[in-house]
Amino acid sequence: MSYTEAESYSVESYLNKELLRFTTAGSVDDGKSTLIGRLLYDSKAIFQDQMEALETSSRLRGEEGVNLALLTDGLRSEREQGITIDVAYRYFATPKRKFIIADTPGHEQYTRNMITGASTANLAIILIDARHGVLTQSRRHAFIASLLGIPHVLVCINKMDLVNYDEAVFQEISQAFTQFVKKLDIPDVVFVPISALLGDNVVTPSQNMPWYAGSTVMHHLEHVVVSADHNTIDFRFPVQYVLRPNHEFRGFSGRIASGGVRRGEEIMALPSRKRSRIKDIVTFDGNLSEARAGDSVTLTLEDEIDISRGEMIVRVNNLPRIENQFEATLCWFDDTKKLDTATPYRVQHTTRLVQGYVRELRYAIDINTLHRREAQTLELNEIGRVVIETAMPLFLDPYKNNRETGGFILIDPATNLTVAAGMVRYATARTGTEREDFMAQAHSLNVTREFSAISQEAYEERSGHRGYIVWLTGLVRAGKTTIAREVTQQLFAAGRRVIHLDGDVLRHGLSGDLGFSEKDRRENVRRIAQMARLLASTGHVVVCSLVSPRQEMRDFARRLAPRDAFCEVFVDCPIEECRRRDASGLYEKADKGEIPNFTGVSADYEAPVKPDVWLRTDGASPAEAAAQLLAYLDARL
Repeated sequence: MSYTEAESYSVESYLNKELLRFTTAGSVDDGKSTLIGRLLYDSKAIFQDQMEALETSSRLRGEEGVNLALLTDGLRSEREQGITIDVAYRYFATPKRKFIIADTPGHEQYTRNMITGASTANLAIILIDARHGVLTQSRRHAFIASLLGIPHVLVCINKMDLVNYDEAVFQEISQAFTQFVKKLDIPDVVFVPISALLGDNVVTPSQNMPWYAGSTVMHHLEHVVVSADHNTIDFRFPVQYVLRPNHEFRGFSGRIASGGVRRGEEIMALPSRKRSRIKDIVTFDGNLSEARAGDSVTLTLEDEIDISRGEMIVRVNNLPRIENQFEATLCWFDDTKKLDTATPYRVQHTTRLVQGYVRELRYAIDINTLHRREAQTLELNEIGRVVIETAMPLFLDPYKNNRETGGFILIDPATNLTVAAGMVRYATARTGTEREDFMAQAHSLNVTREFSAISQEAYEERSGHRGYIVWLTGLVRAGKTTIAREVTQQLFAAGRRVIHLDGDVLRHGLSGDLGFSEKDRRENVRRIAQMARLLASTGHVVVCSLVSPRQEMRDFARRLAPRDAFCEVFVDCPIEECRRRDASGLYEKADKGEIPNFTGVSADYEAPVKPDVWLRTDGASPAEAAAQLLAYLDARL
């Protein structure tokens, strides 16, 4: 049996061991399943009945000795073809650590299987045949590992026995792979020369490669530091179930996705933003004073707050992004239907299930070359950059920071099949307790999405230039409108299709029902940004001039714009100069409290940190500032 006999089957000892999830990948016949079989065999993690079945299968196949690959190649088609098709999971432990292995297929047509198996891995083993070197599939597997945010990659250069254990071969392959992964986001890459068939450097050091002084595969798996890979900072608790056994008890059950929480800690419920404190942390084994990521608990609160399944409990000063539109990397799983931007899908994110659309496919990614390519749709196993829009807001973190709240799946409502898996890209965690995300609004589920009969490309061909959004932001009297008018006139004179959307003008019509509260300001920006997007999609250059005091407002407008067709222009002028220019006396009235929520006086202005264009108007005329902006636009329209 296994080493566990020596440990007297101590369940407590097993449970207290640190867990490492790892996946294996490689090209056809690189030896993935053989390596896993060797790891299990040499670490004495194969039970007697398994060994007897393995010997019988090997004998019936007419093979000499025991074929260790049969341990994981469980499907009949896998054994017949000698390849891995589906994901096979194996569990074993050593005195130092417990492991979950995902043996994933290496073939391109099974990319979805690899992504599924590797999505929870802390480490990826990529096998490379020493005879063939770094192949296209090797690069593809490294890219997928990077895409999934796997921080540790162990490159096993296998079949060293077939190249006479030549150090030069090992060094050449290591250097070639290192050059490639420099393009990727993989912080930890280690190389080991092995022979999975013979056991060299798998569990025990090889006597055939005295030139190699590094660790064996097993030693690396037992000692690689993975504790830092988990998000222990951002407390995220997606509510799975509201537990109400009687009228005296109300608890919120679920699994802590990341971070940790203590009894008495202040929390916030999303999306309501209501606050309370943790009254108790209830589990089957008794109440806890604190809990951490991975724990399944029931939280009770000191206050009665209406929280439902699919909502989230977080810390007050550490909120996720609340979004109903976000950019993501999407891998298409469906082998019968292609991605359709007009089809509504169900978006499953943590415990929250909402209706949504893939609003835009920005480009597809060639996973063999990493090059972008234009695409109208995605087919089975293809990966692309998309914009997702949902009917209700989701509570997001970028996938690279938090896999649990950065990953999602798309479900076809007609078949209830998972058709895609996605990873959130742009959303960033926010601090702040009172900000209300103006994007967190429901979209109508009873209105069919319609699309223009004329494509944006056709409009732009007729216009002779790209659709583009120019967004001028700054304090009142900084010079936004004056510069915008000058730029609009110059573009019109040059034959451009251009339109100017001014915040003050639109408040006499489109936004005439809005005031200047924080909520109304957000709604004003939302309306103008949506209008600008529609106009840009018809080949117009849209020049927008409005205060838009919050960076998140301006970021929202940028995300709505066609890709790379937005520039944020900071019209920078000291408030003293703005006051001097103010002939209408707005600043004076604001100082007296006659105008509430006046930006720069009784309301804050978040100046852009890295605007695309920075215009300082206290030392330049409007014509000079407009010329600077036009020079920037000429190279981009």
